[in-house]
Amino acid sequence: MKGFTLVEMLVALLVFSLLSAAGVAVLGFAADNRAVVRERMDEIAALQSARALIKTDLEQIADRRTRADGGVPSRSLSGGESAAAPVLAFTRRGWDNPDAAPRAAMQYVEYRLVEDRLERRARSALDGAALGEPQVLLRGVRGLVVAFYARGSWAPAWAPSADRPLPQAIRLEMDLESFGQVTQLVLLPDGGA
Repeated sequence: MKGFTLVEMLVALLVFSLLSAAGVAVLGFAADNRAVVRERMDEIAALQSARALIKTDLEQIADRRTRADGGVPSRSLSGGESAAAPVLAFTRRGWDNPDAAPRAAMQYVEYRLVEDRLERRARSALDGAALGEPQVLLRGVRGLVVAFYARGSWAPAWAPSADRPLPQAIRLEMDLESFGQVTQLVLLPDGGA
């Protein structure tokens, strides 16, 4: 009866241990990649969600002036004026009311860049209400520039007039840590031709 020698057993154990170590390394690499892919997918989902909300808000924009909680009147659309002011502030239509609460179907909305976060805030009522808690849409925003298109040219701030209270389009250029430069262009419904 022929058997294995000690040297053959040691060589077999060495080969098995090398294969096992390689398998563990491959599994560890796959687990690390899965975490990186999941993180990137979460970043992409947050960007898509923010862009969809911005588009929905702007496509519902209305030429309706409001008053803040102190009674101070505001324009129907403002933005791009200073770092302290909201990036965009406006009234939008189409605020769902599934509970039939006693409130308007319009909503005052503003977008602000706070540190590296793009935040959306809204009021519970159009006139005289305080802003609600901020909703963080994006993190890692290094910069945000807004531009308004009307009368054939782009302007960095919006100054409404009696014949043109809203622009034809709004462009947002965001500089994001994860994606670099991202541009979003939204055509407005009441901007006119």
